[in-house]
Amino acid sequence: METKETFSEIPNTTLTCIAIDDESLALDLVEDNIAKVPFLKLAARCRNAFEAIEYLQNNPVDLIFLDIQMPGLTGVQFLEGLTQKPMVIFVTAYQQYALEGFNLDVIDYVLKPISFERFLKASHKALDFYKSKLALQGVSTKQDAKVDYIFIHADYSLMKIMLEDILYIEGLKDYIKIHLRNQKYPIVCRMTMKLISEKLPSDEFLRIHKSFIVSLKKIESIRNQKVKIGENHIPLSDSYSEQFYQTIGYQKD
Repeated sequence: METKETFSEIPNTTLTCIAIDDESLALDLVEDNIAKVPFLKLAARCRNAFEAIEYLQNNPVDLIFLDIQMPGLTGVQFLEGLTQKPMVIFVTAYQQYALEGFNLDVIDYVLKPISFERFLKASHKALDFYKSKLALQGVSTKQDAKVDYIFIHADYSLMKIMLEDILYIEGLKDYIKIHLRNQKYPIVCRMTMKLISEKLPSDEFLRIHKSFIVSLKKIESIRNQKVKIGENHIPLSDSYSEQFYQTIGYQKD
């Protein structure tokens, strides 16, 4: 593992990253590309997953550029074993790993040989996702005081969804359906209700049932323990009703 000791000062949001690849030439190319991107800062080069595990034990990072086919421990096995996962961009010669990337919620996958244009596009995806996450946690960046969108994985890509367009969200075991205005079919993605709840601003969205989250702005009426949004009547369960009525400022008799 080769640790980078000095870095130039980068304005605005900066992503600290590491690169993991068992091929020295591939590592050199990733490092060269990182140096060209002003919002990326390379902290370490790791020649295998074991070096990366050792580095991550004491050094938090925002983004990992990760090869998949490596001896001893593959990139997929490495990622599955992490308890706290940074953002990850797969860098691989094998296109068939796109599905694994989708299931593991990676930001993007870049095919070798790497073009800088494709590398830059993937890096911008990571930056947008990072800034969105910070804003939803109440941390503002110099460029964005408030976020009005989220990113989710659907249809094998990272999709940007405007919060204003969300009507309600329906949970189905390990999947969710995001129902949007002016869109006939919902967006389906692999995500739990707990995780999507953490992504949404609590002053705009509220869980009213174990299987439903609603946009407070889109509620038209409430009747017989059902919340009306457009043509949809969404159940309000007893376990969530007290918090719901408190949030909307209504005192039940």
